[in-house]
Amino acid sequence: MIICQLTDLHIRPPGKLSNVVVDTNGLAAQAFQAVAAMTPRPDIVVITGDLTECGLAEEYAHLRKMLRVLPMPVFVIPGNHDRRENLQAGLADLPHVAAGGAFVHYAVDGYPVRLVMLDTLVPGHGHGELCPERLAFLEAALAAEPQKPTIVAMHHPPFLCGIEHMDRINLRNAAEFTAIIARNRQVARVICGHHHRPINAPVAHAIASIAPSVAHQVELALTPGAPSNFILEPPGYQLHCWNGGQLVSHTGVFGRYDGPFPFITDPDYPGKAA
Repeated sequence: MIICQLTDLHIRPPGKLSNVVVDTNGLAAQAFQAVAAMTPRPDIVVITGDLTECGLAEEYAHLRKMLRVLPMPVFVIPGNHDRRENLQAGLADLPHVAAGGAFVHYAVDGYPVRLVMLDTLVPGHGHGELCPERLAFLEAALAAEPQKPTIVAMHHPPFLCGIEHMDRINLRNAAEFTAIIARNRQVARVICGHHHRPINAPVAHAIASIAPSVAHQVELALTPGAPSNFILEPPGYQLHCWNGGQLVSHTGVFGRYDGPFPFITDPDYPGKAA
């Protein structure tokens, strides 16, 4: 099974840019076309939040049209740039989005790996949080399939990454979340968005990872007090591959680059067989 994770699309109304300079619509279209052409083709696509820049109905309508190029099921959750009600209305035909309830959270069954999709959105704020109702949902969802390998998907990372301005808006109650993961050994991965960089950290026994954005990236600035800046590094994605015994994750970038070229080793290469 191959799961393609995309994140932080920041879709705008047609013709508008994000942060004045970023053509997020064009970058998302490039990403969707590349995913549709991948060989082997991913079984599903998971989009871990910030589907839009401002959560406008027009943005979700435009995203829905763009998603039609993808031939596989698409599962989404909101991020801090989304508006939950507009997401549920504008993307109602995507699996589980319009299932009802106050939150966009659900489990994805029917595949070799189970996914539990979490809603960490706190309206009016940049940080994330899991209220008692959402923590109870997570507990119940994991208890339903304790033996099946599971990925938990969420927008806000439940750990500190060292980029100060992003750490201020991560998941606020990470300790409560981590305690639930620790009780559920079937959770192999916690996949996140929000930070616009590929970052990994342990969360209990699981590997937690952040995928790069489909659009712009956050500057890798680990100096305390560094300003909140973004940088136009290559847009990226992650593939989470289940081989029947473990999950292996790959980070790739979108765009056209020279190659591929064959490896032609120099005769002096010391690893070459005699």
